[in-house]
Amino acid sequence: MPDRPDDRSPGRSGPPDGEGGAPVRPAARDARRRFHRRLLLVAVAPVVGWLVMAGAVSAVTRSWDDRPRGLAFGLGSMVVLGGAAALTYRRLSRPAGDLVDAAERVAAGDHGVDLEVWGPRELRLVIEAFNDMAARLAANERQRRRFLADITHELRNPLAVLQSRIEAQLDGIHPRDDRHLASLLEETRRLGRLVDDLHTLALAETGRLVLRREAVAFGDLVDEAVGRHQALAEQREVSLRAALAPALPKVRADPARVGQVLDNLLANAIRHSLPGGEVVVEAAPVAGPGTGDAPMVRCRVTDAGPGFREDRLGRLFERFEPAGDSRGSGLGLSIARDLIRAHGGTIEASNDPTTGGASVTFTLPV
Repeated sequence: MPDRPDDRSPGRSGPPDGEGGAPVRPAARDARRRFHRRLLLVAVAPVVGWLVMAGAVSAVTRSWDDRPRGLAFGLGSMVVLGGAAALTYRRLSRPAGDLVDAAERVAAGDHGVDLEVWGPRELRLVIEAFNDMAARLAANERQRRRFLADITHELRNPLAVLQSRIEAQLDGIHPRDDRHLASLLEETRRLGRLVDDLHTLALAETGRLVLRREAVAFGDLVDEAVGRHQALAEQREVSLRAALAPALPKVRADPARVGQVLDNLLANAIRHSLPGGEVVVEAAPVAGPGTGDAPMVRCRVTDAGPGFREDRLGRLFERFEPAGDSRGSGLGLSIARDLIRAHGGTIEASNDPTTGGASVTFTLPV
């Protein structure tokens, strides 16, 4: 392998000490020096041992007249093996040292590292894994910052609306009638849904999402969810109805969590529907996905709005990916996916070929 310059190339993990980037702590610098000393010892020790053994064997087995030849052999061996040791040390120390530097920068919060993959095969595999890890950490950091910015925005909007409308009523600009109070109540419900979604998201991310399963009539859950959203649908001049198959079996589910899924789907469907449109909740028993699997209940929520954007169909269930051009938080479908999967069901989204509106379908085991 050709010699590499001492300067760091643009594709390397960053500037050396004192040239920007994350600072390298003295403890890490000392550890790196100890690492190089030990690596040098590992590379040189076999050479020295071999030479000592070769010299001893030569001294015992060869006559005095053959000493010059033995000395030349020993010196030649020393040159060859010394060069091999130097090459081995170089091939190991440079990429390993870069890896130590990059690990220290990542530990200090600098996730934008991208090490050049070179050296022995084992080290190349380690460097590739390290680059993948750093890339994931960088993506997670970007998502965390976006998460905080979006949450701040989502909390500020309904609070600002509440504040302005309450002040308008106090100042006498708006009358204190049922219509204006209903708008305030809707904003508080929006805040409540956001807080519930954030709590559920936190539980799912930490693996502490507990389901209290019981045998529950799925039709009752649908009827209750439709009743909770009937006032909102009337306010937006949207028709809301349930179409349930007869003799719908019970499902083994957490009623509160399934109700949360239905609330998210219905709120999205009503919000995206145009005045005069219709939101339909259908439910029917279906066979399991595999041979011998238990039967399931399939629920489908369809609206008559503009539908999902085609370029977002593959990202609808990602965090903070709004289902359409709306002021929604983008958490509803992600939360629904986590809850349905926790129940052992499936969920998918598409555009209805008949109405052109959005359609979300999920299943739950019986």
